[in-house]
Parts: sequence; C-alpha cells; structure tokens
Amino acid sequence: MTVAKVIELVGESKVGWEDAVKNAIEDASRTVENMRGVEVYNWTASIDNGKIVDYKANIKVAFGVNSNR
Repeated sequence: MTVAKVIELVGESKVGWEDAVKNAIEDASRTVENMRGVEVYNWTASIDNGKIVDYKANIKVAFGVNSNR
C-alpha cells in the first residue's frame, strides 16, 4: 500500500502568485523527498500605496512516505 503525507506551505514572491508557488516547492525540495503533487488553495497579497508588493500562495504538497526507514 502506498502512503502519502501532506504538508502545508506558504510561498512568497515579489513577481506573482505562480512564482510564489514555485518558490515554495523549490524551498521545500531541499528537505522533503518524493514530492508528488501540489494543491493551491489560497492566494493573498500585500498592498502598499495601492500596489501589490508581495504575493503569497498557500499550498498543500503531497509526498510519498519511505516505508524502508
């Protein structure tokens, strides 16, 4: 039987929401192995003087659990 674990992350970017998702995945990949899928469930942004200055994406990442440990 395959088992997956799901973690929640928040990615940030000055460029856009898609970049925020990419940043979260790239940062997590440094310590999380076997990532298999991502669900984006919330988009937010910080505003300063009427302009978006920081994009945030809340995501859930699924990864396989290593049963050999």
